[in-house]
Amino acid sequence: MEQVPDLPDDDSWMYTQRQAIGARIRAERRRQQLTQDEVWIAAGLTRWTYQRAEYGEDIKLSTLQRIARVLGVPLAELAAVE
Repeated sequence: MEQVPDLPDDDSWMYTQRQAIGARIRAERRRQQLTQDEVWIAAGLTRWTYQRAEYGEDIKLSTLQRIARVLGVPLAELAAVE
């Protein structure tokens, strides 16, 4: 039976992963030469909610799903963690 790994003593690892997700969202948007406005409007989000995603703040899975759909990339590609 495999041992379940312990979490680190603090939550900084989550912040680092969210920052990476936000950077992938921003990079894909820029690669497609889209503005933030174009993406948040098409995704049915508020500007604030979309910006929080790009800045790597805590957001809902449904927000990531909307953004992935608008950008035409698999959710797993945006949310991949290392």
